[in-house]
Amino acid sequence: MTHTSGASTASSRVRRDRREPGEVFGPSFSLFADVLLVGLLTTAACLPVVTAPAAFAAASGTLRQSADHGLPVRAGTYVGHLRARLTARVLAAGCVPPLLALILLIDAALLRRSLPGAAVMSPVLALLTLGAVVVGLRATALEAAYRLSAREGLLRSAADPRGTLLLAGAVLLSVVLAWSIPLLTPLLPGPLAFAATVVELRSPAG
Repeated sequence: MTHTSGASTASSRVRRDRREPGEVFGPSFSLFADVLLVGLLTTAACLPVVTAPAAFAAASGTLRQSADHGLPVRAGTYVGHLRARLTARVLAAGCVPPLLALILLIDAALLRRSLPGAAVMSPVLALLTLGAVVVGLRATALEAAYRLSAREGLLRSAADPRGTLLLAGAVLLSVVLAWSIPLLTPLLPGPLAFAATVVELRSPAG
């Protein structure tokens, strides 16, 4: 009985030691809060639309730094990463997503008119859209040497099919959540950036 009590005390001491000073709910809750904060900051940074790639890249950089150094996410850290990524090249790349979205909307409108081959093209269009989002997310999660390279994002997506499928699942889940619970939409960029960063960190291509 004494041995069991001692083991239980040692186990509880180990669990306490894993918490940071002043941390009430433990590391998992802190990670949850960090992802939500990053989601809100990324949503705000995406409002000008053309800043979306820089916003997601800043989110990934912030989460990567937090994972490397074990530091909590702060708004100032995110803003610093965002400023470093707001270059003319990145802002020009930010024009691509809205143009692609416009093309997809036009194609979807044409398919709704029961054109020949619409039954085949509709799922193809959906898969292409999903693939483009996944490649874009992987591009924003690349380390500094390949920052926001669509080509590198495509290569790593092809080289790591398992990670690509995991990220595609995260995108589909985010779409379902945004459709079913619209109030969650401002928070969803955080989990998406987190998923892209984790996939990139575990990728053999990285």
